[in-house]
Amino acid sequence: MTDQIVPFRIDVPDELLADLQQRLTNTRWPEQELVDDWSQGIPLAYVQEVCRYWADDYDWRAREAALNRFDQFMTTIDGVDIHFVHARSPNPDAIPLIITHGWPGSIVEFHKVIEPLADPTANGGDAVDAFHVVAPSLPGFGFSGKPTETGWGVPKIAEVFAELMSRLGYDRYVAQGGDWGSAVTSSLGANDSDHCAAIHVTLAMGSRPNVDGEPTPEEQRALDGIAHYRDWDSGYSKQQSTRPQTVGYGLVDSPAAQAAWILEKFWAWTDCDGHPENVLDRDELLDNVMLYWINGNGASSARIYWESFARGPRPVVSIPSGFAVYPKEIVPPVRAWVEDAYTDIRHWSTLDKGGHFAAFELPDVFVDDLRTCFRQFR
Repeated sequence: MTDQIVPFRIDVPDELLADLQQRLTNTRWPEQELVDDWSQGIPLAYVQEVCRYWADDYDWRAREAALNRFDQFMTTIDGVDIHFVHARSPNPDAIPLIITHGWPGSIVEFHKVIEPLADPTANGGDAVDAFHVVAPSLPGFGFSGKPTETGWGVPKIAEVFAELMSRLGYDRYVAQGGDWGSAVTSSLGANDSDHCAAIHVTLAMGSRPNVDGEPTPEEQRALDGIAHYRDWDSGYSKQQSTRPQTVGYGLVDSPAAQAAWILEKFWAWTDCDGHPENVLDRDELLDNVMLYWINGNGASSARIYWESFARGPRPVVSIPSGFAVYPKEIVPPVRAWVEDAYTDIRHWSTLDKGGHFAAFELPDVFVDDLRTCFRQFR
């Protein structure tokens, strides 16, 4: 096995873009939903509108160039190529930070926060808050390779990301994550505590309700989130955790299906007042979809659910931990519910706005919260 790290630039072949446009043009559409809202799923008219824009107006080459402003690299760990952004800070005293996305996200989620985190003085901050930012694509996602054998669940991914930080020469670092990134980050905190100094997460789906008496407002909000997710929002998760291969056929063959599968969750999980484009513009939403479409990641990205659900006990994180509670998170963290698994909570912030994709939705708030959390560990 080689530990070589090689530069990488996104360079999608013209043939793939032509094929995408043809598939969008030739989409076979279902009939319209029978309700006037999103309760039966993402509305036909919106998916058609997005796909027309994707085919006729979306400029991938401009978007590709914008993403290529970040230094990107590839390295192979345990037989799988790991793609990552590595934005070294001009401040030599910067602390290394690994930030990890989840599903249905990608490194696109971080395109508005990488530069402020790495170079705060050029982005309204103080030099003392600088980070060397490492943002990997999860295995099976984006431009990372697809595992060819089982076993690539959260603990394995965390082990690989710990090796990535070591390979980059970082023997002490901090970590942040949302969605599956929260689980990977927690696993780093639990299992690489010799090198990971502190973590910050926004989701703790593995926490168990622990209500003694009348629920507090925070507990009730979380209980309501659990009930809604169980009854109305978790069908995708059941499919991906039990039959990821089956759902992959449609997602890899049809760009309309891949867009609909992802964009519905941006409607459901952002603090968007009923429409995802109230908080994220159409181009950046499609940038994220493109990172699934380009490499045909419909099945490979779904497998993290199959690999990780009900696969062993929750890790206990004894290193310093921080939480940010966004009101429109799927299930907002409740401190009393997570203290048994995160035994040294040093930072707890409750925000007025925001949802599941915090760095994407509210980059300034996200950056400020990370600076505040990690300032005490420099």
